[in-house]
Amino acid sequence: MFGHSGSSRSRVALAGALSVGLAFSLTACGGDDKDESGATTDTAASSIDCAQFSQFGDLKGKTVSVYTGIVTPEDTPHKKSYEPFEKCTGATVKYEGDKAFETQVLVRAKAGNPPDVAFVPQPGLLKQLVDTGKAVEAPKEVADNVDKWWGKDWKAYGTVNGKFYAAPLGANVKSFVWYSPKEFAEKGYTVPTTLDELKQLSDKIAATGSKPWCAGIGSGDATGWPVTDWVEDFMLRLSGPDTYDKWVKHELPFNGPESTAAWNAVGDYLKNDKYVNGGLGDVKSVASTTFQDAGLQILEGTCSLHRQASFYAANFTKGTDISKDGDIFAFYLPGKDTTTKPVLGGGEFTLAFADRPEVKAFQYYLSTDTWANVKAKASTGWVSANKGLKVENLSSPIDQLSAQTLQDPAAQFRFDGSDMMPAAVGSNAFWKQATAWITGQDTTATVNNIENAWPKK
Repeated sequence: MFGHSGSSRSRVALAGALSVGLAFSLTACGGDDKDESGATTDTAASSIDCAQFSQFGDLKGKTVSVYTGIVTPEDTPHKKSYEPFEKCTGATVKYEGDKAFETQVLVRAKAGNPPDVAFVPQPGLLKQLVDTGKAVEAPKEVADNVDKWWGKDWKAYGTVNGKFYAAPLGANVKSFVWYSPKEFAEKGYTVPTTLDELKQLSDKIAATGSKPWCAGIGSGDATGWPVTDWVEDFMLRLSGPDTYDKWVKHELPFNGPESTAAWNAVGDYLKNDKYVNGGLGDVKSVASTTFQDAGLQILEGTCSLHRQASFYAANFTKGTDISKDGDIFAFYLPGKDTTTKPVLGGGEFTLAFADRPEVKAFQYYLSTDTWANVKAKASTGWVSANKGLKVENLSSPIDQLSAQTLQDPAAQFRFDGSDMMPAAVGSNAFWKQATAWITGQDTTATVNNIENAWPKK
């Protein structure tokens, strides 16, 4: 599972106008190279306006170290996207990908041996790193770019104790429902635009004798996390972003009425024998089915709907037509009405531990719309919430849908809740109690158990 770029809590399976003063052009020469995902990587031949980096002085011969959980093969297009920066400045980016990034970056920071730049996949981890006293605030040039190219919600996630530290990097959308466009066309189903319509569609499919939904929450030690995404999505939809924020921060109890309502709404789907588990078994089979396998049932014709993030596209076999008229695609999990657009997702943030000119210049580059478009052309399965990202530069229809969703002016983005909760809750009690809930535990016991797991202040 590839979610927040290599994070153990990030469900690893797995933004145009131009910046002021920046001219952006891609000039491919010769044939396009292919990375391991099959995407074109012509960024080695990219040209950008190098004058933008003059504000940082002479950087020739300097080195910037980058530490991240983004590993092979996803690291290839990242490295390619740095080549224009290296050509312009004469500086070198030293890239280090590590599956143990989340624990090791803290160890290194506390030991006084941090990298120049880290790609941090969770606001909670970002705060921990800032609390070491080793991180440095983002330079003004980066803050100005973030003010221009991202929404205030994204900047807030990179802010700790009122100070801005980290610009957003990549992003993913979790508020998606996978379906078969061909099946919808053949059976006269329409994509729902409200939660009521989603329920009506589920009932309509169930009335045919088919199970409308397929689901799986198996994920090794992380089994249960897909339920947390369902609950978070329904918290956002039923109670709104402000209440969601309070819930995540534990300003509202986990066993309060708002949380309980969200769990019950999810139960209307995942614990409903009439709705699940198409092609896989009864309700309890949801717990024993891996999240990777569950949605494949849509192509088998044994279910019609699977709620899972944008990164789920990686689970379909090569050659599957993933498009709005193809074998499989996704639609936005609707809100209570058509006027609201809550979006649940994740992403990474660029945090620096040094303020040398070359480090500032690299941070600046990654915060531009220029880099977002270079990166978009270099890879598939990657998007950004950068408003300057040209959707047409994304080669994958699902990536384009993700970017359009993130860039929608009505979108109210909220970060994955369990990734922001204390580890005792977010990656422990929440997951485990969700699994027990699927296999028969009632909602009251579930929310009480999670509430009791919150660290006492």
